[in-house]
Amino acid sequence: MIHIDPRNRLPIYEQLTNAIKMQIMNGVLEPDEQLPSVRQLAQELTINPNTIQKAYRELERLGLTYSVPGKGSFVNPVEENIHKEQINMLKEQLDKVIHELMVLGLSKEEIIAHIKRGETHDNHQQSE
Repeated sequence: MIHIDPRNRLPIYEQLTNAIKMQIMNGVLEPDEQLPSVRQLAQELTINPNTIQKAYRELERLGLTYSVPGKGSFVNPVEENIHKEQINMLKEQLDKVIHELMVLGLSKEEIIAHIKRGETHDNHQQSE
């Protein structure tokens, strides 16, 4: 289920792109599975079909989907692209968290120290 928040500062096509990306990365949408048609999704979400088309083009540009003329858009089975996109999304989330921590008064050094403690904890768990 895709949810679009009209109050969100992100443009609708980006919200849609992100929602579909998450479905692909979480395995909700399987490789070679067909995405809903532009017309169908536009009716379901009550948004302009051009917005859906823009999101689908962006997903294809990212290598997450491919299109078959006359048939529609499908999930690309190439895992490498999905992992790259997943890493990029997590990095964006991490950047936001780091920014929020700094706004709340944590220094870079404190954040780095916390990350290093996490690495040490992970290394310790892996050696057990």
